Amino acid sequence: MEATFVNETAKNQSSKGVLAGKIISALCILFLLFDAIMKVIKESHSIEGSAQLGWPVDQVQSIGIALLISTILYIIPRTAILGAILLTGYLGGAIAIMVRAGQPLYFAAVFGVLVWAGLYLRDEKLRKLIPFKE
Repeated sequence: MEATFVNETAKNQSSKGVLAGKIISALCILFLLFDAIMKVIKESHSIEGSAQLGWPVDQVQSIGIALLISTILYIIPRTAILGAILLTGYLGGAIAIMVRAGQPLYFAAVFGVLVWAGLYLRDEKLRKLIPFKE
């Protein structure tokens, strides 16, 4: 019989990191779901805002469906990395539209970082795949 000792400090830091990742991810998910649902149900403010950025009004619902599917994939632990990749593409498109429209692009860029930061902190396999050195 062997005794295994776990460093309590490392365990506490890990659990705090996972909790922080879940909080960051939850905030991102709430915003993304809200945005997607507003596009899918064709809420007037969402349609008007998208039209002002140059999107054809008849395509806003399709964009919302793509965002909704990507966000749902991000929520499910087994498909979270695929969801994060798809959300990165979506947010990259948002950055391109903002640049073209002459609008500030920092929101979409920061949001993309937060999507990955939340996933990185809550997913041990991703942390092992991309280890950051101290």
